[in-house]
Amino acid sequence: MPRMTANLLLLIAAIVWGAAFVAQSTAMDSIGPMNFTGVRFILATLAVAPFAYFERRRVSNPIPMPVIIKGILIGAIFFAGIGFQQMGFATTSVTNAGFLTAMYVPLTPVIGVLVFRSWPSPMIWPLVALSIMGAYLLAGSLEAMKQGDILMMFSALCWTFQIILVGRMVGKYGNPLAFALLQFATAGVLGLLFGLPFESLDIASLQGAWFEIIYTGVFSGALAFGLQAIGQRYTPPADAAIILSGESLFAAIFGAILLGERLTPSQYFGCFLIFSCILLVELLPQIQKRLRKSKKPAEASADIPA
Repeated sequence: MPRMTANLLLLIAAIVWGAAFVAQSTAMDSIGPMNFTGVRFILATLAVAPFAYFERRRVSNPIPMPVIIKGILIGAIFFAGIGFQQMGFATTSVTNAGFLTAMYVPLTPVIGVLVFRSWPSPMIWPLVALSIMGAYLLAGSLEAMKQGDILMMFSALCWTFQIILVGRMVGKYGNPLAFALLQFATAGVLGLLFGLPFESLDIASLQGAWFEIIYTGVFSGALAFGLQAIGQRYTPPADAAIILSGESLFAAIFGAILLGERLTPSQYFGCFLIFSCILLVELLPQIQKRLRKSKKPAEASADIPA
């Protein structure tokens, strides 16, 4: 898959996740966070299972059992990120959630260097700084830290490891939909295991959050995370993190449209910075390639004797 196509898939995932921030927040009016997480990812598992089945029939190297265990462990990290985020929505705003979740952008290359000795392209670092500055401007003035804000920060740390590990596993073994299925199934089972003993789950709660469950399960879950797993096979983790950070921009847009939130001029400037980083992640490598190609004919002509 061309890198531009992979980055486009990641951008679509960011748009879907931006709208999911609103759905995850409004769902808390009807259902508990763990049960909501469990039900939405059981639905996501059912939605992606047929595609994972056809993928397995098509590939010649299905995932071996030891790697399946690793995929389940990544699914546990995935569940932790989702769980912290979902519980955080009870006591923090959609805007704060978007900003604090975007903290995985600078954490991804930092953890990649410290833990995995994986050095990204030097151009990533200024883009990381700009995307975080944009996320901060987009958030406006943060309120005093609440419990939900702290949970969002733990969620960002989990997303950091999940993004890096998914990129490494899919890049080495392929089968992106199978890895997505493992994560969904693990998150769904763990969500219900933690939710059913402590939260009520009945027909009324499911009816009250039916739209949010379907949207976050089928679209934000099966579609967007599936696109992430596919796109990360052809895009470096640090690049993927910056593109996926666009979810904070789209969260603000959908918050304005669906919840009546309004942006200040500085927040609009933050949107501009984040979207610029998304574009630059794609454009700068292409510019570098063209510059290298233009230099080669010049060097070759300089070597020709007069």
